[in-house]
Amino acid sequence: MYEFIYYRVEDVMTPEPVMVDKHVTLSDTEEIFEKYDFNGIPVVDERRQLIGMMTKLDFLKAFAFTEKSKTPHYDAIMGQKISNVLTRDPRVVYPETPLTRVVQYMIETGYKSFPVIDDDRVVGIIAREDIIRALRQAAQGEGPARGGRV
Repeated sequence: MYEFIYYRVEDVMTPEPVMVDKHVTLSDTEEIFEKYDFNGIPVVDERRQLIGMMTKLDFLKAFAFTEKSKTPHYDAIMGQKISNVLTRDPRVVYPETPLTRVVQYMIETGYKSFPVIDDDRVVGIIAREDIIRALRQAAQGEGPARGGRV
């Protein structure tokens, strides 16, 4: 397990993740969630700068009705742009962020994934599954793939 302290985000993140822009509909994101089983999708502008994150929880927010509100038709909800429900200003991490810090962020926030930012652009995403894989590798005595120590 000692090796885990040497892991950084860049060692286990998914580079070049699927990203969407804020004009995508809930229907479009449902298809992405279904196809890839992602927990969250970075929402970016044309320069790949982060606008927010679209999570499955955000998706469900579109279906939160009160007793006093009129329930819209399913197709009307699914045609909405994700900009109405996405998480703005999500916590981000950087390629050089230690995984020990990411674990702490996940515990503090309950988030399942974080966008990875480098030079103000989304370059990857790191999820709980990536951390679990790194923990298993460290338990087997494997250091980060880059071979160096921090």
